Amino acid sequence: MVHNCPAVSDAARKIPGAQIDWVVEEAFAPIAAMHGAVRRVIPVRLRDWRRRWWRASAWREFRAFRNALDTTDYDAVIDTQSLIKSALFARCAHGRRHGLDGASAREPLAARFYDTTHPVPRGLHAVERNRRLAAAALGYSLDIDLDYGLSAIDAQPAAPYAVLLTMTSRDDKLWAEESWTELGKALATRIVLPWGSEAERGRAARIAAALPDAQVAPRMTLPQLARLFARADGVVGVDTGLTHLAAALGARTVGIYCGSDPSLTGIYGAARGRNVGALGRPPTVTEVLQALA
Repeated sequence: MVHNCPAVSDAARKIPGAQIDWVVEEAFAPIAAMHGAVRRVIPVRLRDWRRRWWRASAWREFRAFRNALDTTDYDAVIDTQSLIKSALFARCAHGRRHGLDGASAREPLAARFYDTTHPVPRGLHAVERNRRLAAAALGYSLDIDLDYGLSAIDAQPAAPYAVLLTMTSRDDKLWAEESWTELGKALATRIVLPWGSEAERGRAARIAAALPDAQVAPRMTLPQLARLFARADGVVGVDTGLTHLAAALGARTVGIYCGSDPSLTGIYGAARGRNVGALGRPPTVTEVLQALA
């Protein structure tokens, strides 16, 4: 989601008056709504529909989604994911469908569902891949300006606290708990630790218990988290979407990389964002502190 935002900003800047709708998984719809150039957010509930595909309620919701798309004839329908599932959703929209060609897409079969395909080098950062695909589909040239276009409602100036995002989707992306504890003590400020699952809350609680001034946050919505990040003096997180969201909102952000390559999916184009670590080489606490400074 965050990696697509600059492509939306490009399209809005290059095509004055463009009306941009964004189809997105319902859980992440608030991120699309934070972008000032998005006219309409159209949510899908694919994860939920898969769990109850045999129920009439799921099919009613899917028909409602189709009806939402039926109201518009689009000049272009762009699938930046280029996955089979996203290509099938793109087929639901009226308009010429664009996506990556078979050599560029993560799932080459997806290219068969588009009317026009475009080559984009695989080795580029995800942000640049999305920007190039949108530019090719809509016929404009890219410039060096990169704008995420996100804003957190009612965000206040920086406050004396730091946010630590200790949770991620894969164990190999995690940073050692003792490293988080050492970092929290070195920061010498109030620490806030968000979480999503019970396992993540347990990790946050263990880290908070070892710090002199730390708080495990209550469960928060995406807009609430956005405000938390925008007001913070600094955000440090592992390779998770929330770390990218913090950087895109302009917060002073450090991304910690242990099990993934920051050159492909790291913080990118954010003036106050830095990446530390590498695939198979977790950063030291000193490296994180230096980046944050």
